[in-house]
Amino acid sequence: MRVYVPLTLPGLAQVHTAGELAPGPVAAYAVTPALREWYASEDVEELEYAALGRAAEASLRLIAGHAGAPRCRVVLAVDVADKDVADSGSDGSVGEVRITGPVPLAKAGAVHADADDAVADVTAAAGALEAADRGDDDARSVVDGAEDHELLWFGVQEIPELLRR
Repeated sequence: MRVYVPLTLPGLAQVHTAGELAPGPVAAYAVTPALREWYASEDVEELEYAALGRAAEASLRLIAGHAGAPRCRVVLAVDVADKDVADSGSDGSVGEVRITGPVPLAKAGAVHADADDAVADVTAAAGALEAADRGDDDARSVVDGAEDHELLWFGVQEIPELLRR
């Protein structure tokens, strides 16, 4: 199963140094029955993109909670055995799953991260997230501004260069 793990750049550095995602449970996003129902599509590529988008939003939340993290959303796409993935159930966000065991970095297919031109919008969105969660429409618009930026695709071998940003 392809899962999308939300990270920060410091989190990606930890995974890169360790050579694996820490032993579970690790929050991730995947095409789950709940995501299929929420997104209302049968197109696998669209569903994967929706799961990636959910992970990007979770990465923004990680950034908002970590003042020192660079304002760059990061999502690691990894292939995990079905037996190592547990659905978060009704308590989790749509498409959220838990990776229950360690995942070698070699299982990663790609890293998705913001381009440099997204920093200002991601910074603003991280600051507006709490107000957006409380229903502030202006703050939601700021958060949506970050979501307008497509995450770039990087090969796993490009992680060292990505970490130098």
